[in-house]
Amino acid sequence: MNYLEGAILKWFAENKRDLPWRKSNPWGVLVSEFMLQQTPVVRVLPKWNEWIQRWPTPEGLASASTAEVITAWGRLGYPRRALRLHESAKIISSEFDGKVPESEAILKSLPGVGEYTAAAIASFAYDSRALVLDVNIRRLFCRVIDGVESPRTSLSNHERAVRTELIPENDPHVWAAATMELGALVCTSRNPKCRDCPVASRCQWKAAGFPESDQLRKSQGWHGTDRQCRGIIVQALRENAALDIKEIKKLWHDESQIEKALATLIQDGLISRNVRSLYALP
Repeated sequence: MNYLEGAILKWFAENKRDLPWRKSNPWGVLVSEFMLQQTPVVRVLPKWNEWIQRWPTPEGLASASTAEVITAWGRLGYPRRALRLHESAKIISSEFDGKVPESEAILKSLPGVGEYTAAAIASFAYDSRALVLDVNIRRLFCRVIDGVESPRTSLSNHERAVRTELIPENDPHVWAAATMELGALVCTSRNPKCRDCPVASRCQWKAAGFPESDQLRKSQGWHGTDRQCRGIIVQALRENAALDIKEIKKLWHDESQIEKALATLIQDGLISRNVRSLYALP
């Protein structure tokens, strides 16, 4: 075990959060990974607990209606994730006898599962030596090893190769969780807590004087966006059985955005319009 691995694993053993999906089964891990996509842990925790209590198996979620799934997703954001999770539950139930697949290749064939999510499920559910690289892990390694503030937008083959060499043979899922935790809690995007970092003495970014990166991502705004408009419409339909166009137009100030939001929500399968021109959840 090298210094980097030893120091990070020791820190994790003393500082890891008590997250329920870390003690769950593969289905619980899969649900958590869908929910954690672009959503912080603090918002996911109560919703994950609700879903696992309500749908503790893929078969349970597969039997739910689309409207039930969208309503249960609540304000977690990016509700298309709920539809993809619902679709994945149906496939797991019908094609894999209710067992979450272990293979990354098979996992990537499920709706809503990309390279990172497949690796995370394989690692955390089955202790696979998968390359788990979320934004927190990538940022940590870029700073400590490469000496730059933040990773590039796209993941290069070189980055994959170098980071794969760091994965230990024993308990690789612990390494993935530890590096993710350190990046999320200490080596944060803004105002990193270097005094609390177990590998600060070996950090190349710190040694270089914390040079600013030209790769910093600008966070997308929320207020006034199409996403906010869509979210308001979906929430209104969670709270009402159906609404007509006049009622929906009262929800938002821009009529053109309303029309665009309705069209894309229908296209995405998140809402429907019946013969009476009433909008509702599917």
